[in-house]
Amino acid sequence: MGLVGGLIGFGVGLPLGIAVAYLVYLRFFAPRRRLQDPIVRPLRDLDSETLQTTIPDIPLWVKCPDYERVDWINKFIFDMWPFLDKAICNTIRSVIRPTFDQYVGQYGIKSIEFGHLTLGALPPTFQGIKVYEMREKELVIEPVIRWASIANVIVKVKVHSFQVSAQLLDLHIVLTPRVTLKPLVPSFPCFANLCVSLMEKPRIDFGFKLLGGDVMAIPGLHQFVQEQISKQIANLYHWPKLIQIPILDEASGATKKPVGILHVKVIRAMNLLKMDLLGKSDPYVKVGLSGEKLPSKKTSIKMSNLNPEWNEHFRFIVKDPETQILELRMFDWEKVKMHDKLGMQVVPLRLLTPYESKLFTLDLLKSMDPNDPHNKKNRGKLVVELTFDPFRDDSNSTIVMSDGEGNVSVKRDVPPSGGLLLVSVENAEDVEGKRHTNPYAVVHFRGERKETKVIKKTRDPRWNEEFQFMVDEAPVDDKIHIEVISKRRGLRLPFRNKESLGHVDINLVDVVNNGRINEKYHLINSRNGTIHVEMKWSTWRFEPITIKYRGPWFSWVVWVGDAKGVGPGQWQAQTQSGWADGQCCKLEATNQPINHP
Repeated sequence: MGLVGGLIGFGVGLPLGIAVAYLVYLRFFAPRRRLQDPIVRPLRDLDSETLQTTIPDIPLWVKCPDYERVDWINKFIFDMWPFLDKAICNTIRSVIRPTFDQYVGQYGIKSIEFGHLTLGALPPTFQGIKVYEMREKELVIEPVIRWASIANVIVKVKVHSFQVSAQLLDLHIVLTPRVTLKPLVPSFPCFANLCVSLMEKPRIDFGFKLLGGDVMAIPGLHQFVQEQISKQIANLYHWPKLIQIPILDEASGATKKPVGILHVKVIRAMNLLKMDLLGKSDPYVKVGLSGEKLPSKKTSIKMSNLNPEWNEHFRFIVKDPETQILELRMFDWEKVKMHDKLGMQVVPLRLLTPYESKLFTLDLLKSMDPNDPHNKKNRGKLVVELTFDPFRDDSNSTIVMSDGEGNVSVKRDVPPSGGLLLVSVENAEDVEGKRHTNPYAVVHFRGERKETKVIKKTRDPRWNEEFQFMVDEAPVDDKIHIEVISKRRGLRLPFRNKESLGHVDINLVDVVNNGRINEKYHLINSRNGTIHVEMKWSTWRFEPITIKYRGPWFSWVVWVGDAKGVGPGQWQAQTQSGWADGQCCKLEATNQPINHP
């Protein structure tokens, strides 16, 4: 037993003694890092060898002409740093505190707290900033950040009756991040998301002391830790990987995009109030969608009629079917005085099922206040039909459903269907008039004309205005005409009030096929003028077809129109014996059954 005990004691005591001896060496005898003030000397006083070694430390705005010098930002950060240091440290304490509390009570840990926390007196500096000019609605910035801090962070951990301290100091960081602000929107802070990625592998250096000894003085450990930290950070955030920070809520109207079309059919009204002296009314309906700044649309006026019929159609662009509501207001037309209000009603769009028409018979109310006593009065009824058609996803496929009784319902998208064309006129460059340059853009499409605002006295106007065109057929054979015009401001003369600065005709077939284009175009009849236009095309229409068959003749796969080589208006289905197409069974008409003989 004595021999075994001696061997065990020797095996445990030897490494323990070596560890204690090494810690004593690190604490009292190892060379310590000493920070010294840098020696500033003019470049002309340095020899060639010294110049060669200082090239990596030269700011990028000196070496690369596309990097901008930003001394004013560094000056601002330097003056604010004493306050930023305290604010950042307080934030770190409040954020890390719950994490520390999770370990208290485990592994014999009684407490974890910061003994000292400061980022030092030296702030990070920007060595240069590069800004990219993008055609998209985004801003891309690449700063080069260097931070040679004298940070001092001490964490004290009390385990049983012992206290262990760990110290982080002399943190040096060099980063080249790419910061992308996108998309740019007209709501403060004017961008919806902040995306950050690293363009180069970061360089990180720091000192770390445990129980007062400099752990980084262990041979080989310092370089290994540096490489591992840089590698892990690069794996997480090196471009094209990025971290995205949402700034604006997706529910914000500035970040919402059109998702579909609302078809409104105002059919009729019944038993309206008598507003005129002769016991009649001259009703019309104003139809609008909440959350839109566009003016409401109006039906025609039915003179002297208490039970009018309109059967008029309207279309609205929907951005959020869960929250938007359709507003219907009926008025009695008056030739002289203000139009009298006959009643109103609203329909939430969440009540609609996509692609299905729904009929509503609405009781007209005085107001939408449930406590309004005037709502008890009978004001008549309004009948409307609503259909919500979401935009088609390019990745969708034909939908096949069976009711188990021999009927197969097929929903498919028709290529030449209607849709929404969004035209965004961003800006123009180098446009110049002979007499005046107050440019605005005019968009012509299928008889519709829409204009941007006028920008005074500039050759590089920026409009950033979007126009919407709803069409019944895809504009594959159409062109859109955009002209830049200068308008005289101030004194108006009977001649030369307007002057064309150039125009462009854009074929829309690429927009329909690709869904989106974003290009700059040279203006015709302009020396150097260009215009930046973005266009998007979204379709919404789906056409249901029912195939009726006897017995288990059809299998589950059905293609209709422009799929599997099937032409428009034709159909094709898989059967037990092979493929059947339009030659085997007759397609009577759209939405009509196909009977197998």
